[in-house]
Amino acid sequence: MQALIYDGQKVQAVNHLEEPQPAKGEVVIQSHRMGVCATDLEICRGYMGFAGVLGHEFVGTVEQANGAKESRRWVGKRVVGSINCVCAQCDLCRRGLGEHCRDRTVLGIVGRDGCFAERFVLPANNLIEVPDSIDDDHAVFTEPLAAALQIIRQLTIEGRPYITVLGDGRLGLLCTQVLAQQNATVRCVGKHLSKLALCEKWGVKHRQLEDVGMRADQDIVVDCTGSPDGLVTAMNMVRPRGKIVLKTTVAAGPLGDHIDLSPLVVNEIELIGSRCGPFSEALMALGTGSVDVLSLISRRVKLADGVEALQAASSPDVIKILLEP
Repeated sequence: MQALIYDGQKVQAVNHLEEPQPAKGEVVIQSHRMGVCATDLEICRGYMGFAGVLGHEFVGTVEQANGAKESRRWVGKRVVGSINCVCAQCDLCRRGLGEHCRDRTVLGIVGRDGCFAERFVLPANNLIEVPDSIDDDHAVFTEPLAAALQIIRQLTIEGRPYITVLGDGRLGLLCTQVLAQQNATVRCVGKHLSKLALCEKWGVKHRQLEDVGMRADQDIVVDCTGSPDGLVTAMNMVRPRGKIVLKTTVAAGPLGDHIDLSPLVVNEIELIGSRCGPFSEALMALGTGSVDVLSLISRRVKLADGVEALQAASSPDVIKILLEP
């Protein structure tokens, strides 16, 4: 079986991986499309100390199931799925915070092989069926779009606040579209004119970072830069008692370990971490076409060429790379 693996030192494409064996309550999914994410790139720089099959954005078909009737009913269905695999027994799970389960594994990120393979396993409880009206190219964006939608779950947006989305990459552009549909004045700030041009298409304000004054006048700043610099910039942009939503996850490094956080205290800024979001709402948005994802696809690459795909995903002119078996 073909797969894209990070062994803790390097990424390699293999064609001899053993077929996955589902535990009780799990299913085997055949991959149709897989999306390369900034988190995948950070994992290859040491983030989370992960080693194994990469990948957590997917759409695929359930091939087999191990378990009761509830699991077997998924066989033959086209699905996406939550990346957090939980125990359902710890205190956080019992409080409805399963995504923060103390014993969770996370697809392609923590303790569980990911989806950059011809087949992979996931608990049946994590699955959501994809309607026939949503094709694979749209469905593969369910996970990152859900992450963008999580922001409006965490914030109360009223009084038409000024919101800046920092970062013109794949997640930044999704967050920009989601927030632009709220009662707010939204702009996307980035470094790449070719990417920011999509905001013109969507009728959203946009500026290059070098042209933006740091006037501490934004009510909300969403950091999607994927860089430790993003938080520093956000603290310079947001007004006193404003809010920063942090979407960036980066591997530890000298810069990330030495950020001056005193502005959070001095200016009484609220810092909100934001991670996974509602898959059902994301699928609904994809089905109605309220979010443009096809414009984000820069390239399609075969899984066998996945090493080159990860390298290309780091290029400034690339937004989203999709892998296909």
